[in-house]
Amino acid sequence: MEKQRIALVTGGNRGIGLSIVEGLAEKGIKVLLACRDVKSGAQVAGNIAGDIHTVALDLTTPESRQHGMEEISRQFPLIDILVNNAGVLDHSVFGALSYDSLMASMEVNALAAFELTRHFADRMCTQGYGRVVNLSSGWGAFSEGLDGPAAYAISKATLNAITKVSADAYQGNIKINAMCPGWVRTDMGGASATRSPKEGADTAIWLATLDDNGPTGQFFRDKSPIDW
Repeated sequence: MEKQRIALVTGGNRGIGLSIVEGLAEKGIKVLLACRDVKSGAQVAGNIAGDIHTVALDLTTPESRQHGMEEISRQFPLIDILVNNAGVLDHSVFGALSYDSLMASMEVNALAAFELTRHFADRMCTQGYGRVVNLSSGWGAFSEGLDGPAAYAISKATLNAITKVSADAYQGNIKINAMCPGWVRTDMGGASATRSPKEGADTAIWLATLDDNGPTGQFFRDKSPIDW
């Protein structure tokens, strides 16, 4: 009997993250819906069909991340799929951006992905299988001019670098990729956005379930590679 895969999705209680949770659960994957407020996350999970567990994970500080990762690993020693979806958007222009505000974006959008990837991908190596998906953005792509708000662009560009460097670091059947979901109707994207959360989640779900011949160390939009 084929092993049931286990996926951890950060920020899985709403928006694109919730659609990723739903899509992976539909594929028979056990999904760990990670969020800061476990009570509200459990309420959301209760409305989704599938094998879904809510886990606490606060990405805002190194200490809170470490605590959350340790607790998750205690309950679920081997994670097959990691989706670094959670993110924050600071609208400040560069001239008005403080160091503290920049670091708040860096902590959630980039450094959390670095720490979670290190923690869980190291364990994926022991089983010879792993998929890591980083939710990035064209706003953080040099190829598209880094034209997003300053902290967002800087932190997502850093996330892209983490994706490429980490993919090169892990050999074997460990696939680490980034993707841009496009402009999605979420709390972050706003009501005028052109895509639904389900449409935004589609490429992430595809990358999370790549077969053994799938790509690694690449940046995607709509399942097609794009330039960094």
